[in-house]
Amino acid sequence: MRASLLTGLCLSLSLAACAPPENKTGHDTDFTAPAVLNLTLPELSEKLAAGDLTSVQLTQMYLDRIAAIDRQGPALQSFISVNPDALTLAEQSDARRADGKALGPLDGLAIALKDNIETADNMPTTAGALALKDNVTGRDSPLAAGLREGGAIIIGKTNLSQWANFRSSDSLSGWSALGGQVRNPHMLDRNPCGSSSGTGAAIAASLATGGVGTETNGSIICPSNVNGIVGFKPTVGLVAQDYIVPISVSQDTAGPMTKSVKGAAMMLSAMSGGAADYAAGLDAKSLSGLRVGVMNFARNENSDINARLNAAIEILEAQGAVTVAIDEFEVEAEDFWGKARSVLEYEFKDGMDLYLASTPDAVTARSLAQVIAFNSDNAGAEMALFGQDILESSDAKGSLDDDDYKDALATVKKAAGADGIDRLLAEHNVSVLVGPSGPVSPRIDPINGDVWPAWAGAGYLAAIAGYPNLTVPMGDIHGVPIGLSFMGAKDSDGQILSYGYAYEQASRLRVTPQFLKTAEDRPEIKAAMAAE
Repeated sequence: MRASLLTGLCLSLSLAACAPPENKTGHDTDFTAPAVLNLTLPELSEKLAAGDLTSVQLTQMYLDRIAAIDRQGPALQSFISVNPDALTLAEQSDARRADGKALGPLDGLAIALKDNIETADNMPTTAGALALKDNVTGRDSPLAAGLREGGAIIIGKTNLSQWANFRSSDSLSGWSALGGQVRNPHMLDRNPCGSSSGTGAAIAASLATGGVGTETNGSIICPSNVNGIVGFKPTVGLVAQDYIVPISVSQDTAGPMTKSVKGAAMMLSAMSGGAADYAAGLDAKSLSGLRVGVMNFARNENSDINARLNAAIEILEAQGAVTVAIDEFEVEAEDFWGKARSVLEYEFKDGMDLYLASTPDAVTARSLAQVIAFNSDNAGAEMALFGQDILESSDAKGSLDDDDYKDALATVKKAAGADGIDRLLAEHNVSVLVGPSGPVSPRIDPINGDVWPAWAGAGYLAAIAGYPNLTVPMGDIHGVPIGLSFMGAKDSDGQILSYGYAYEQASRLRVTPQFLKTAEDRPEIKAAMAAE
């Protein structure tokens, strides 16, 4: 079946679209995606609309590629489950289109959801945890319902840092008990970051047309940054958070992760219930005359990152932007980070107890305390690499009526919002803030847990304030991607997407994954590491 589908597709798209690219990976087999799967979401949407491609063909190609490289080959382990009804849904999409009743530009496209987001499909929602392996709820989260109403096919659930990376202070990004360790398709021994690790890796590796991640603090932006894709964290509240395994009611949001800003905008329109057409608002000339604040205070000492950022500034200026250097900024709040963590612990306990109480009877852990006990009883599988100190400290917290919680929440929101992003925008008379999206990804280290270099970026401000943040690829450093972050005021989502779109159209710096085993597969590094 696969051969006939590929043959028909190649004839309609030209042989170049399906020809294997030149092998530069150092592997015996080249895992680089064929040209058709390397297209962006808007490009694939256009091919479906033109009849150059069917949803069944496209979905089958993704399923074949998932089978070939997610558990075999480079074993990305980016998916926890694949929708058994994906092809049936694709057939239904093709039938709608043949009848002239396509539901919209997403109809027939395959979307991967992070495995903490519920859908009505025959797949559990696990957060990567054994305690939730039987959590088949049969209900769509509002964002899944919005995608489905637009005809999108939920192709599967992606792996993640377990419990969205709110389990241990010594955690390993991209690891879950159910899914194992996610691998970065650009360089397989590099950290895929988290917690939306699987979505980032899957989209970069062309295993789905688009994906959805969730963020509390960096969990969309960081994996998008290191996997070399576009990631958008919207204003908190724009995308409803019902039926998503929670951490923080004040910070949690889902957001699109794609190969292009326009694709992210198209997904956001559906995920937010059609409140706005974000793709229609994109303007490639939106940087002209715009005052842009460059967060120099968010740089680190990595000269390569700084060189990429300087080059990005030149691109912004070439598009007519007026850049304003912001060299200094300090958060003005006593014990800011201690209070920020305390807020998350209070909200995690409250949210988890409510969520677990709503799960099917097959889920036996009905509270955070019972999850902790379950993990202790299954320590060989659950705690082989790290513990659960964050779960335990969260369970020790009181209710959201506690004055300590209310005071901490008010303090950190003001520091990141009114005294943070809002003040930076106002004092420097700029419309948007830009800076690096993060540092260069380190190696995966199951012994020490995550060991990151000095941080670059200020995404924590947008995360804690609940404001929008967009990362767009700005190239790579020895094969490891790096991104440029655009942050703005609350509810400026459409403007932020448009500014990022204008930069993306002028820069075109998305890097195709090469599935290198290590940095020493890069010729310049191999030569430098060898003895004379």
